[in-house]
Amino acid sequence: MKLIALDLDGTTLNSNKIISEETLNSIKKAQAAGHIVMILSGRSPSSVNDELSKYGLNCPVGGHNGTALYVNGKLIELNSIGRPQIQKIASEIESEDLPYNISTNKGIFAPSNWDKRFKHVVSSGRVPKEYFSNRHFKMFTTPPNVYGHSFFNKVHEIIDNKDFTIQKFLILTLEPKQMERLEKKLRFIDDIFVTSASPFNLEVTHLNGNKGYGLKAMAKYFNIPLENTIAIGDEKNDLPMFNIAGLSIAMGNAEEAVKLSCDVVTLSNDENGVAYAFEKYIFKESNVL
Repeated sequence: MKLIALDLDGTTLNSNKIISEETLNSIKKAQAAGHIVMILSGRSPSSVNDELSKYGLNCPVGGHNGTALYVNGKLIELNSIGRPQIQKIASEIESEDLPYNISTNKGIFAPSNWDKRFKHVVSSGRVPKEYFSNRHFKMFTTPPNVYGHSFFNKVHEIIDNKDFTIQKFLILTLEPKQMERLEKKLRFIDDIFVTSASPFNLEVTHLNGNKGYGLKAMAKYFNIPLENTIAIGDEKNDLPMFNIAGLSIAMGNAEEAVKLSCDVVTLSNDENGVAYAFEKYIFKESNVL
């Protein structure tokens, strides 16, 4: 039995944001053979489950980059950011006046002037032209209200409220120098993990809020040795699970730095790369017909 961790966007989903028939059949075939197929995504658990439900899939889920782990809809582990860290993170983000959102136990919240912040950055002339054609641009720049997010006027409405626990900050960083400056400042904060899922965003979670920890925790839950785990992804936030998986597989559409950090490279998400990897590294090995 193997534990296979799949990223969602850019991996399991193709460019049209659907799971192809070939990929879907491969996942179901692996499950029928007794393997555990989990989704490890930067998305919220509810967003991941919304996608899976469209295809009748029941998979363990690691949302917010592995911060929140679920099996059969039951929460098995949650790593929220500590209060002192939350205050420091929010302060650094606000000092840059960037568009961002906060994932909490009560939903996802964004500043009420998110649109204004976004337009200010775009109109600055400092956004690289290639970003606008990047495959992730639309997903990260869609206004929060389209996703059904809630809003706050002042960030302290959220971070000072003890009824809220915070799992992730997602920051849109379209200006490279500003992104570099903010990332450096955030990395001075203890007990947090900073990563990205595109060239123009930063994701901040608890120190254990990364896909490597998520894969390790899920392997322990199912009593599966790490050498029997497989990780498939396409972005920098997938690297922590690549580092601990028995076999790491980068998608053909992955950034070059990601491809250099894996064991093997499969086809792209528009070429059914997940299905190809399953066929080559799981089914042939176990003689599943």
